[in-house]
Amino acid sequence: MPELTAADIALLAAAVAQLERPGLAARLAGVVGTPVERLIERLPDAVQSEINGATEHALTKALAVAAKTLDDEQPKTPWNLTHKIAATFSGVAGGMFGAPALFVELPITTMIILRSIGDIARSKGEKLSDPETRLACLEVFALGSGDDRRPGGAIEVLSEGARSEEGLIRVGYFVTRAALAQQVTAAAEILTKGTTLVTSSAMTRLISNIASRFGVAVSEKVAAQAIPIVGAIGGGLINALFVDHFQNTADAHFTVRALERKYGADLVKREYERIARGGVERLTQG
Repeated sequence: MPELTAADIALLAAAVAQLERPGLAARLAGVVGTPVERLIERLPDAVQSEINGATEHALTKALAVAAKTLDDEQPKTPWNLTHKIAATFSGVAGGMFGAPALFVELPITTMIILRSIGDIARSKGEKLSDPETRLACLEVFALGSGDDRRPGGAIEVLSEGARSEEGLIRVGYFVTRAALAQQVTAAAEILTKGTTLVTSSAMTRLISNIASRFGVAVSEKVAAQAIPIVGAIGGGLINALFVDHFQNTADAHFTVRALERKYGADLVKREYERIARGGVERLTQG
């Protein structure tokens, strides 16, 4: 396999920056003016306990709809703005009614995001009729949710010298993909057999795993929307940021996959980790 060109290294570096430092919480905090971690602590216990169930339900519904509507059109520029606008209108309800509106708004927003992810995947040369590609779209919800920050989450520290929260760089991307790999393979086998059922045991396990990770991002979004002063306009803006975050994650994820098809997975992974280490070294030296 040839070495990556300078242009492809630049593409990979941009993907590393997005996938290893997603920054959703920081962007939401910029809208509401308060650290999201504090807002999550204020959520009612009933809402917090229902988020994982609501997230799993939303992913199941979104995948069922996507399986019937995603197709292999010719690759073209994705309609990111159109999907953001649709999500903005969906988020207005969350802003008007706060946390209780989650269970109505979340499935709609999740479906919009999954449609947008599929659109981005197709623009990167993916075939949406391939079950493995559709599951790669679903993986984006886990990859963009910062699950490596949870206690017990999958974390790989690339520098023993980077001990502070600010200086800690985690290569969570490949760790998360590896953690999901076995379930993705089993679910792909189910879909390859011609069934679109998302209630099979393999699909249920995969969706449950992804939902537990996606729930981290959903909790951040709900906490931001639950502030009384946010209102309908703020709720729409938060939803637009939420969709934009997963669009950026999808673009980075499918950029990596495109490079893997071109150069081979092993070479791309080594180059990805080299770029990530460089980021650690710059932080620790600074």
